[in-house]
Amino acid sequence: MQEYRISDAVIRRLPKYYRYLSELEAAGIERVSSSRMSKDMNLNASQIRRDLNCFGGFGQQGYGYQVSRLRIEIMRILGIGVPHNMIILGAGNIGQALLKYRNFAAEGYTITAVFDIDENIIGKETGGLVVRPLSELREYAQKNRVDVAIIAVPKQHAPGLADELAALGIKGIWNFAPADVAPKGVSVENVHLSDSLYVLSYRIREKNEGFKR
Repeated sequence: MQEYRISDAVIRRLPKYYRYLSELEAAGIERVSSSRMSKDMNLNASQIRRDLNCFGGFGQQGYGYQVSRLRIEIMRILGIGVPHNMIILGAGNIGQALLKYRNFAAEGYTITAVFDIDENIIGKETGGLVVRPLSELREYAQKNRVDVAIIAVPKQHAPGLADELAALGIKGIWNFAPADVAPKGVSVENVHLSDSLYVLSYRIREKNEGFKR
């Protein structure tokens, strides 16, 4: 029997639904229709229904969706709130910015260690953690549970680090290096910060010059 796989596009919309529903719940709104979600989120209502039906639907015809229940279900699907231990490889600008981001812990993601190769910062405290030498990575991973490794190093070092993480049995990599990595047996999210800027640049040019997509 062939296993049904949820498309990547659907999965990438789930965090948007989660944020939107969290805002509704905070505002005291108890239920919402797909048509209102469509208007507020600038998405097609039928697309929203199809996305949610991939996981069971959760709505009632003529009633819509119960905000609290749907938010909790999407939270469960995404694994938000489930404890995840994370480490950071690279204590440069991106690594330090991630260390200082406070919302991770509130959603179950705890940064437990940070590593680097720069002798000038090894042993110093940043974001509440002492920077460890990268040479200690293997020993640390063998003694501690690591669910997600964040790569924030120059691109030439990223592929080798990703392979090492895979060999250590780490199953999730969040890669901020400007080079995609894809070690076997590991779930990877490659993040290119400049991509959003390029899209914004295109939209500004589109608006200024009046050409169509």
